[in-house]
Amino acid sequence: MHASLGDLDPGAPEGVRYNVLSGIDIAPDLSRYTLRLRPGLTFSDGSKLTVRDVIYSLDYVARNATTPTYKLFAADFDLDAARVENDHTLVLPTSRPVTDGRTLLCFGTNLVFKEGTKEFTANMPTSGPFRLTEFEAGRGATLVRNDNFRAPGGKGPYLDGLELLSISDAEARLNALRGKQADFVHQLSPAQVRTLQGDTSMKITESRPPSVTALTFSLNMSALPFNDPRVRRAFKLAVDRQQILDTVLFGRGTLGNDLFSQGFPDYDRTIEQRPHDPDQARSLLRQAGAEKLSVTLTTGPELPGMVETATLYAEQLKNIGVTVKLRELPAGQLFADPAAYARLPFVGNYGPPAPALLYYQITSGAGNPYAFGWNRPDIDRKVVAARSTPGAKANALNHEIQRTLWDEGNAVIPVFKPDVSAQVPNLIGVEKGLFEQFPSFAEASLQ
Repeated sequence: MHASLGDLDPGAPEGVRYNVLSGIDIAPDLSRYTLRLRPGLTFSDGSKLTVRDVIYSLDYVARNATTPTYKLFAADFDLDAARVENDHTLVLPTSRPVTDGRTLLCFGTNLVFKEGTKEFTANMPTSGPFRLTEFEAGRGATLVRNDNFRAPGGKGPYLDGLELLSISDAEARLNALRGKQADFVHQLSPAQVRTLQGDTSMKITESRPPSVTALTFSLNMSALPFNDPRVRRAFKLAVDRQQILDTVLFGRGTLGNDLFSQGFPDYDRTIEQRPHDPDQARSLLRQAGAEKLSVTLTTGPELPGMVETATLYAEQLKNIGVTVKLRELPAGQLFADPAAYARLPFVGNYGPPAPALLYYQITSGAGNPYAFGWNRPDIDRKVVAARSTPGAKANALNHEIQRTLWDEGNAVIPVFKPDVSAQVPNLIGVEKGLFEQFPSFAEASLQ
């Protein structure tokens, strides 16, 4: 419904693709960012969209978001000191110098809604390519084209509307496409993709790094046994990444190395690939006095492959003497209670694509509850320093940070999976309107 300021695009000169904005200028001393709005934008009710709506939207989320991560996208800016120069120019002073403010502002979750909005309803004015007309939780939604919207470059939207079907079961989603009830299906499972090879009735699209998702396991360091770095290292050495890649993803994906952000320019490719070494893992558990360990691993089918990866990892942990009880939650429940999720001792989840320093900033810094007990002020300070320093010095600090996370961190990342979708052959342009890894259909059309 609502348009974003921009989206991540590592291939673009500034690392972002602008949407509502036409550009962001950074002061040489990093003291302020100047946001330039595309001219002629309006909401679906015909009212003018200005930078006053932009600052209101940023401030509203910073003050009211219940999820800590969303508050952090604007944490480096002094929103109270923001200055509106005219309808199309907004100056945001920084609360501390940062070089990656464009990435923060254009992460895709910074959406623009109308100044003064207090309630979010189905019939509220929208700044995006489509406006909502019907919604039923658990079933889906109907949207119609916002004729006042124009994508950057004046392209789209071309579709008259969208009908979104909420189908949690992966096989049922694919059957909807086969039965011509749907034209596009997002997030196919690797097994489904394998069965569709050679099927000319549909087209398969697959993302490439860095637009890939980490299938990951978080070890909660706030309590036994994962407060011991030897146990964490043992759990990393126990995972057979190649087996997961071959049997869960059927080779569609890449090996992980217990670091997020694979494929982004700031990902440290110089760190050696962690081996599968169950003997060393068993030795580390003995040293930690953690033999005959029993743990509960909680996960859910939030993305294809999550449950299958957790199931196989549980079997691999048995090889080092760890008994694992797998607790599978229903679809949509793993993240439903953020506080309960943050308390889980051992959880199978996923990490969306984002640059390394930004990912740390929004998930792990300053005692973030989603850091699962990771609390390292020394690393936080290095992250702040790296984000405020351009060039080689920042790169060196970044590599130090990632080496520490690789050695001492609490993330086990066996693989990265692509986002795989299927669609009717005459649907084109979906990839031009991605909202992070999700389609917005802003430039899609049926030929």
